[in-house]
Amino acid sequence: MTIDEFQKLIEKLYFSKDKKRGIEGTYMWFAEEVGELARAIRKSKSKDKKSKEHLEEEFADCFAWLVTLASLTGIKLEKAIEKYKNGCPKCRKNPCKCKEQ
Repeated sequence: MTIDEFQKLIEKLYFSKDKKRGIEGTYMWFAEEVGELARAIRKSKSKDKKSKEHLEEEFADCFAWLVTLASLTGIKLEKAIEKYKNGCPKCRKNPCKCKEQ
């Protein structure tokens, strides 16, 4: 599935609910999911299958909420990610050669 296909799927599944909730409310859900991902990463010191599956679920949830925010603001993520197609947006190298900040 492409990013564009995924964005269309999420719009079909949730856009009317997300639009009613609005950008601010949707952002709060996104932030909560990022927190859940952070906890899952912190707890995933082991490489067991259950831990990996939980991480995959949390990454999927975060990505779905990010896609929803993009849709609510009229952004097509597949177009937005073109920013990185020629390497680092700052130094234009791949891999990035920017000094650490």
